[in-house]
Amino acid sequence: MAYNTEKNMMDGKHEEFASSEEHIEVAGRRNSTADEVTELSAIEATAASKAAWLISVTVSLGGFLFGYDTGYISSVLVTIGTSLGRTLSTGDQEMVTSLTSGKSQSWILLGKWHPANMAKMPIWAACAVFVIGTVLQTAAYSIEQFAVGRFIVGLGVGSAAMIVPLYIGELAPAKYRGRMIAFNNMSVTFGQLVASAIGAGLAHVKGEGWRGTVAIGAFPAIALAIMLLWCPESPRQLVAHGRIDSAEEVLLRIYPTSTPAQRHAKVRSIELSLQEATSSLVQEGLWVSFKRIFNTPSTGRAVFVACITMAISQLGGFNTLMYYSATLFAIVGFTNATAVAITVSGTNFVFSLVNLVLVDKFGRRRLLCVTVLGMSICMMIAAVAFHYIPIDTHTLTVESGSVGWPGILVLVTIILYVAFYSSGVATIAWIGTELIPLEVRALGTMLNTVTCWSTNIIISSTFLSMMKGMTPSGAFGFYCGICFFGWLFVIMCYPDVKGMPLETVREVFKHGFGLRYSRQWQKENKHAAKVVHQSFGH
Repeated sequence: MAYNTEKNMMDGKHEEFASSEEHIEVAGRRNSTADEVTELSAIEATAASKAAWLISVTVSLGGFLFGYDTGYISSVLVTIGTSLGRTLSTGDQEMVTSLTSGKSQSWILLGKWHPANMAKMPIWAACAVFVIGTVLQTAAYSIEQFAVGRFIVGLGVGSAAMIVPLYIGELAPAKYRGRMIAFNNMSVTFGQLVASAIGAGLAHVKGEGWRGTVAIGAFPAIALAIMLLWCPESPRQLVAHGRIDSAEEVLLRIYPTSTPAQRHAKVRSIELSLQEATSSLVQEGLWVSFKRIFNTPSTGRAVFVACITMAISQLGGFNTLMYYSATLFAIVGFTNATAVAITVSGTNFVFSLVNLVLVDKFGRRRLLCVTVLGMSICMMIAAVAFHYIPIDTHTLTVESGSVGWPGILVLVTIILYVAFYSSGVATIAWIGTELIPLEVRALGTMLNTVTCWSTNIIISSTFLSMMKGMTPSGAFGFYCGICFFGWLFVIMCYPDVKGMPLETVREVFKHGFGLRYSRQWQKENKHAAKVVHQSFGH
């Protein structure tokens, strides 16, 4: 009996030693926490459901609101006349255009940025605020009331612009994350196109057709608020609140062919990431966590790359075309400038579809390398063409009776510029939040969104003044330089993380800017990074 007991003890020790050896061998194969997370994310290899896409389509109405707001102001500026009590001056136009951007940023800065606070509620709040602001603008008979309406709409736009991409990014399967966030950007461009078309259609309506253009913007906000009732919280949100069963139900809804073990493993991978994020925020406090973004080199690099990419997307000049396209084409000499401006919105929408197809196939870095350089070249050509257009810089009116070849060249290069922009940095700037580690993703996303609206303010509030002070050639030459700098930045600093689980992306910037590391990961994980055809049969 004693012999058997001793033998069992020896066998147990042998098994324990063998188990330890096996554990060490497995651990030796893991180079980082990212490898463990990748193993726990096997669910990503299963087919995503229709529900995942339908949820993304639904919440992307938030992007439509953003696009409609930036789209209708272009036509309103050239058709509003004296409806607000006086003819709008250059300063008035820049003020009402930039107000939305400024107040969007204010709303972002007032938010709470603990990851557990990021839920559907801010999207509902954004819808309500957007409707209120739209009503105020529609009923405005003074510049002051119209400005207040723009102010309030900015609160809604700012909230939706940050929350919606973050929500989609947390809900989307890794291999479709780029496409699903790109769909939100496509909704932005579709909103701009619809606003331009409605604005052009109502421009010649007797009376004050611009009010109808503004008022229509309330309907998608109401539709989004209603349809959001059928959208779930993201699994990360549910895990953060301790609702594990609900998180697994959502995962089953997104990955209908997954096994219980795969869903449990995915929840575990989320828990591993949230533990560090939550503990750091609780122990350090918000301000210390904010400083940690800059004190931790890898985290600082991730946030830096995301924010600079966003700055390039705004400072490169695109929003001057969205906000002032009708005004710009009127300056060049087109008689029906509002209708011509639809070409900008239409091109923007069509090539956002191109991005939707390419962003997960070729990756973010390749698209940026090609398209940002194309933007720079187009702006350079436009700057040269403007040199041959006789424009009175005091009144910004063309001094000849015909458009001529320079005007046509400006139109063509602007369309090409928009094509490059929409198929590249327009969407990838928002996808860039995937680069930010989870423990600071909420704070990093805030900085990224603040960068968007800050640079947007600079563009929207200075364009007409730059056209007068620097001449149109000088203004577009400035945008050319920004785009060229952006191209150099992408070449040197932007890694490609297509197909990586969010919990794995955190490892990239521990290796400098992660260009070599990300390329190596793509080679070693082709099965995870490769985009397969979507199966809608589940």
